[in-house]
Amino acid sequence: MAGIYIHIPFCKQACHYCDFHFSTSLKWKEELVKALSKELILKKNKVSEEIETIYFGGGTPSLLSIKELNFIFKTIYENYEVSSKAEITLEANPDDLSEEKIKELAKSKINRLSIGIQSFYEEDLKWMNRSHNADQAEKAIAFSKKHFDNISIDLIYGVPGMTDEKWKNNLKKTLEFKIPHISSYALTVETGTALAKMIDLKKKKPVDDAAAKRHYEILVETMKNAGYINYEFSNFGKEKYFSQNNTAYWMGKPYLGIGPSAHGFDGKNRFWNVSHNILYIKSLEEGKIPQTKEVLTPADRYNEYIMTRLRTIWGISTAEIKEKFGEQFLLHFQAESKSLFDKKLLITKENSIHISEKGKFLGDGVSAELFYIAE
Repeated sequence: MAGIYIHIPFCKQACHYCDFHFSTSLKWKEELVKALSKELILKKNKVSEEIETIYFGGGTPSLLSIKELNFIFKTIYENYEVSSKAEITLEANPDDLSEEKIKELAKSKINRLSIGIQSFYEEDLKWMNRSHNADQAEKAIAFSKKHFDNISIDLIYGVPGMTDEKWKNNLKKTLEFKIPHISSYALTVETGTALAKMIDLKKKKPVDDAAAKRHYEILVETMKNAGYINYEFSNFGKEKYFSQNNTAYWMGKPYLGIGPSAHGFDGKNRFWNVSHNILYIKSLEEGKIPQTKEVLTPADRYNEYIMTRLRTIWGISTAEIKEKFGEQFLLHFQAESKSLFDKKLLITKENSIHISEKGKFLGDGVSAELFYIAE
């Protein structure tokens, strides 16, 4: 078992672009933490190997107190065998990271912080309806560097009003802080979000895909020149600072999903919990795990392999396709990939197949061309 993902479904306020499951009411926080502990105990027999990663995502996990975090850690360490080298990550918002809070986190089991900066510009943060301001963003990084070596920050590009120059300055500021890992994503407009509604009502400008593409190209070039490895489309790390949690996901390793809306994977089946805090809590109080199970077909697993591995520096191995999925899927891949090689969207490098620089921004479309669609 590669790891444990724990979803903390609380936020101070709703970012306009976010479609993850969360609540801005903290009323049920104490009960939810107890429910997380109960789910961890109920699932302990599903794991026989060492836990290599523990990841607190959300939502905003930094809203948990040290007491609440330590309560969850006590449950994990009493019921699971955790590697002494486990990567333990907490996603955090800058406005939660006072110097005192960071000192407390550094004394806990947490050894990696993932800080949601998004932008160092006040106007961008207000546009996204982030709960922190630019000054808090810089202070959070400065405080964190005093107590943590392994830090990642998130940045968003393609935000309307974010010029190429502003985006370059965001990256310049990031590099000045000497952060060892950067995750950077294009702003996307998800159905049902506040952002989608405001764009429909013409209260906000729509996303400019051409600007986002330029920003991505600037991102890749800037990070490469600074010595970062673009080990996955949206992730850039110095040597030894790649996210172990994310890498395990892209390599198809199994993991437990704990908390409302959390997803898990055991190698052949996908599981996900109910996306409703109160229903989740009530189910666990009755000793039931409120989850749905999906049995993945060989085609499902092949398609996931294609989608995730093409995003990484490890790429696709035809030998691995044959070993994992059989001759039928290898023949399919060889037939469907020919036109992509002809268009120079795929290349072969060191015995594996990769999306070319030309094809990177079209990554999802390239993957879709290779998918196996059962009759």
